[in-house]
Amino acid sequence: MSGIETFNPVALNLTERAMAKVRELVEEEGNPDLKLRVFVTGGGCSGFQYGFAFEEVLGEDDSCLQFGDVSVLVDSLSYQYLTGSEVDYEEGLQGSRFVVKNPNASATCGCGSSFSI
Repeated sequence: MSGIETFNPVALNLTERAMAKVRELVEEEGNPDLKLRVFVTGGGCSGFQYGFAFEEVLGEDDSCLQFGDVSVLVDSLSYQYLTGSEVDYEEGLQGSRFVVKNPNASATCGCGSSFSI
C-alpha cells in the first residue's frame, strides 16, 4: 500500500459544446486572455442563481480550471456550490445559453438558472 490517497473534487466540468462556444466567443472578441467565469449568487426563484461572464484577470480568491485551451474561473464562495457540476451550452426554442447540471441542487426552477441546496 502506498499510503493515503487524497481526493480533490473538481469544481465543474465543461462539455465539448460549452468549450466550443467559449472558444467562439473569445475569438469574436479578439482577446485570447478572456476566461469564462462561472459563479453563484443569491436570488432567483429557488434561492441561488448561476451567472456567467468573461474576464481577463484572475481574482485573489479564484480557482482557474483548464479545459484544454479554455480557462474557467470560479471564486471560492461559488466553488462549494459547483463541485461536481457540468456546464453545457444549449441552443433551442428558448434561446441559446450556458446551463449548469448540478448534482448538489435539491430543486431547480423551470428556467434552469436558479437552484436550491
